[in-house]
Amino acid sequence: MQKPILNTRLLAASLIMSGVLSGCATTPKNGETNPNDPLESWNRGTQSFNDDVDDVILKPMAKGYLWITSDAVDEGVSNFFSNLNDIGVTVNDLLQFKMLQAGMDASRFLINTTAGVVGVFDVAKHLDLPKHDEDFGQTLGYWGIPSGPYLVLPFAGASSPRDAVGLLGDALLSPLTYAFLLSGGMVNAVSMASSAVDVADTRAGLMSTEKMIDEAAVDRYEFIKNSYQQHREFLVNDGNVPAQEVDGFDIDKEVSALEDADNAASATTGANVVEVNAVKTAPDNAVKITPIVDRAPVATHTLKLEDPKQGRSPKSVPVTKHFLDLSAPEE
Repeated sequence: MQKPILNTRLLAASLIMSGVLSGCATTPKNGETNPNDPLESWNRGTQSFNDDVDDVILKPMAKGYLWITSDAVDEGVSNFFSNLNDIGVTVNDLLQFKMLQAGMDASRFLINTTAGVVGVFDVAKHLDLPKHDEDFGQTLGYWGIPSGPYLVLPFAGASSPRDAVGLLGDALLSPLTYAFLLSGGMVNAVSMASSAVDVADTRAGLMSTEKMIDEAAVDRYEFIKNSYQQHREFLVNDGNVPAQEVDGFDIDKEVSALEDADNAASATTGANVVEVNAVKTAPDNAVKITPIVDRAPVATHTLKLEDPKQGRSPKSVPVTKHFLDLSAPEE
C-alpha cells in the first residue's frame, strides 16, 4: 500500500497533474460507473501513471538508496523523519481530545530530539513510549467528516477527498514546509534534499510490501483500494470498526437462519441428524443447502459465498451435528 508523502510541493504537483491525466484515464469495460467507486476510471489511469513514475524514478532511487546506506544509517534516517512527524501526531492527538496520548507523543518528541540526537535514535521506545499514527485526515474523520469516494492522487497514490485535504493539514504541521517557504538559498537546497531522502527512505521501506501485492493480488487496483480503505477505517476508529455487511449479504444471519431451521426440524420429527447437500449452481456462484431430516427435504436455503478470486475468503459454516454429502452438479 502506498504511503502518502506529506509535502506541499508534491501535493501541488499532484493537483496540477490531475488536469493532464484526465485524458489518460481508462474507461470501465462495461461502460458503466461503479456506484461504489465512481472515480474508478480516473483512479485506474492515475495509478497506471504512478506505477510508471515509480518504475522509472522512485524504484531505482530507492534501490540506490539501499545500496549506499547500511541498515544502521537507514534506521537512523527513518527515525529522524519519524521524529519530525511526531509534531503533527501530537497536534492531531489534541484535536481529537486524546490527552494522554498527546502527552506521550510530546514526550517522545522531546526525548528523541534531545537524548536521541535530533531523532536519529529512538530512545523513547525503550521508555515505554510507543509510536502512534495520527494525521489530519483521521482528525477530520473523528469530527464526522465522511471520507468520500476512493481517490488516487498523482504521485501521492491512494487517498480520498477527506485524506487529500488532510495532506494539506499535515503539510502545515511539518517543519520542512516552513524551512522551504520561509528560507532561501542553502536552506532551501537542504530542505529539498531532505525531502528527496524522505521519499527514497519511504519507497525503500515499501519494497517487501510491493512484492506481496504483486504476488497476491488478482486485480492490483482493487487490492490496493480495499487495503487502503480498510486501513484508514481502522485508524479513524482506533481499531473499533463495527462488523459490516459485504454487498448487502450477512453470512452470520444466513448461518443463524440455517441453524434455526435445523433446530425446528429436529424438534418436529425428533431426529437429531441433518444431512446437508451442497451443490454449486450457476451462474450466481451460490451453494444450495438442503437440510434433510430422515432423508425427507423440509427446507431449502441458498447461501451466497464470495468468490475467492476476488480476494475475499468466505466464513466457514458451523457443521456441528451435521455431516456433509457433497454431490456433483447434475449434467
